Amino acid sequence: MLGNKHLRRFITTTTLAAVWCVYSMVALAAPLDTAGEITVTGQVSVNGQPVVSNSTIVSGSTITTGANSTAIISLGKTGRVELSPDSSLTLRFTANSIVGIVSQGKARVSNAAGVATTFTTKDTTVLADAGQADSFTVEVECSHTHVDTAAGLVTMREGTNDKQVAAGTTAVAGNLSQTGCKPCLRPNSAPLVRTAFPWWLVALAAGVGAVAVLIGTRDNTPDVGGDVIVVSPIRPTTTPTPAG
Repeated sequence: MLGNKHLRRFITTTTLAAVWCVYSMVALAAPLDTAGEITVTGQVSVNGQPVVSNSTIVSGSTITTGANSTAIISLGKTGRVELSPDSSLTLRFTANSIVGIVSQGKARVSNAAGVATTFTTKDTTVLADAGQADSFTVEVECSHTHVDTAAGLVTMREGTNDKQVAAGTTAVAGNLSQTGCKPCLRPNSAPLVRTAFPWWLVALAAGVGAVAVLIGTRDNTPDVGGDVIVVSPIRPTTTPTPAG
């Protein structure tokens, strides 16, 4: 009787140990979020708390930069993200993916080949080509979003429309003519402003020209009392031939 009791305890303990080992192996095999490191200049906060350089960043953090402040989030071999002043970014990442939401400001993203990278703004979703290393910038304006690709290839998705943005090119998503926003200072990105042609300037110029001609021809009258006809400087001077 006593032997059977010890045997049952042994079997129960062995079973629990086996289950724990299997659970531990599954947990270790699951993909884990990688840790990043942040380098800051000026006033930078992570999840609302001020941070200093060389602090650790975990996936799901929200990084915000103040005026004249920048942040660089290094993700090791996966890539890196640089935030410009007055920017806010929520960043998630694993060993083979980078996902960001840019609420405001500008983020410059670099991802290694094989890393699925997606960044979203209020206007568009930007998907990097995972087959190669990419480098691109996402800049959120009041009424629109700029996407600039420095290397590789990204796709700008706006609703159901996809537009490829190759290296050295730029694209814009959103409504450039939205009211209540400051004009965009980028070349060729501001909406066309139509203005009435000042025709009154043409009429004024014509009137000034007519007066100038009238004044210039006032001295063209021949001098009857002499042998030489005096003309204005703009006409050739002629001397009459004496009668034979």
